[in-house]
Amino acid sequence: MPADYLILWRHGQTDFNKQMRIQGATDIPLNDLGLRQARESAQSIVAKEPTRIISSPLSRALTTAQCLATEVGLDVTTDERLVERRFGEFEGKTRAEIEVEFPGEFIHWQRHGMVHGIGMETRESVGERFAQAVGEASDAMDGGKLVVVAHGAAIACGVSHLLGLYGSWGGVRGLDNCHYAILQRRHSGNPDWRIEAYNLY
Repeated sequence: MPADYLILWRHGQTDFNKQMRIQGATDIPLNDLGLRQARESAQSIVAKEPTRIISSPLSRALTTAQCLATEVGLDVTTDERLVERRFGEFEGKTRAEIEVEFPGEFIHWQRHGMVHGIGMETRESVGERFAQAVGEASDAMDGGKLVVVAHGAAIACGVSHLLGLYGSWGGVRGLDNCHYAILQRRHSGNPDWRIEAYNLY
């Protein structure tokens, strides 16, 4: 029987977050505030009695996951499919810098959420890989609560996919740093999951 609940948890703050720079798949560690956020938010998740933890292997997510794992005595399993959406040549830059360096691409990105030819992943592909990783981990459980530690865009795309929405739809907002969403498994009908709570800390 799959997990009864998914707890989708975004990592704590990094210096790139603070500077409003796009991280994507670039491996940026937590800063001091981010580590404090992870330790504080972990206490809230401890109260949910998680039974398994999986994480993106990027250090900002894995360090966040380990803060919870230490508290509950669980191991953390990493899965590459949980990494952040790749933003290609936009990574490491602020929106203002992108607008100057890539003016045409910036306009297209703002209108359509996607730019081809710069190494950016589509929302659909991110949502699909994220949901596959979550589904496999959930299916290996006997009920319980699965904590998935990942990234803002990856979680938003994944939630869209898990709820059966169009993968290209950008209507699911990203979680704040170290906030989490709770999805409950439905025992009949489609989609398999429904949102119980969103952007908790």
